[in-house]
Amino acid sequence: MATAITSKLKPLGDRVVIRPTPREEMTKSGIVLPDTAKEKPQEGTILSAGPGKLNDDGKREPMDVKKGDKVLYAKYAGTEFKVDGEDLLIVSQKDILAIVEEK
Repeated sequence: MATAITSKLKPLGDRVVIRPTPREEMTKSGIVLPDTAKEKPQEGTILSAGPGKLNDDGKREPMDVKKGDKVLYAKYAGTEFKVDGEDLLIVSQKDILAIVEEK
């Protein structure tokens, strides 16, 4: 499904399309959380990235992130929307806090 979504969405400038990591349904102690008590996710995977921001000289600044990167982003960053029933987020690169490196 990710390929269908990435072919429909091409972010502009320094924006990226992120698939948020699903919210926790249960605490570590086994308590089931209702939707209203769940924290908004701040981690996700980049589905597509724009070409980069144009600087004052008209040159394009390269992106620090790329498709497939797992990232942490600011809590209230970006714009949420749905594509083919899937919740996605468009975020500016400046709102991405870190790349999560898998070991």
